[in-house]
Amino acid sequence: MSDTTQLWVIIIALGLGSFGMRFAFLGLVGDRAMPEWLLRHLRYTAVAVIPALVAPLVVWPTATGGEPDATRLSAAVATFAVGYLTKNVFAAMGVGAAVLVTLSALL
Repeated sequence: MSDTTQLWVIIIALGLGSFGMRFAFLGLVGDRAMPEWLLRHLRYTAVAVIPALVAPLVVWPTATGGEPDATRLSAAVATFAVGYLTKNVFAAMGVGAAVLVTLSALL
């Protein structure tokens, strides 16, 4: 940033935009029931967002300079397998973390 004024303008604009998006749902629609079709689609938000956040960290990790890493790929596969088989998020995270730590120590 070349100027602190420009930085503050950006921070305030992002804050107002964030407030506006939240107010649209909470302030304007918060006291009314949402349509069933919208509620049905909102159930899939986490399923769509979480893989989009995790996939780049597994496929192009910053720790390895953007190169795929067998340790992280193995931990991701183990996490997915345990999550799919047990339907338990905490078990999947625990196994994934254990595989990541174990393989990092061994390799």
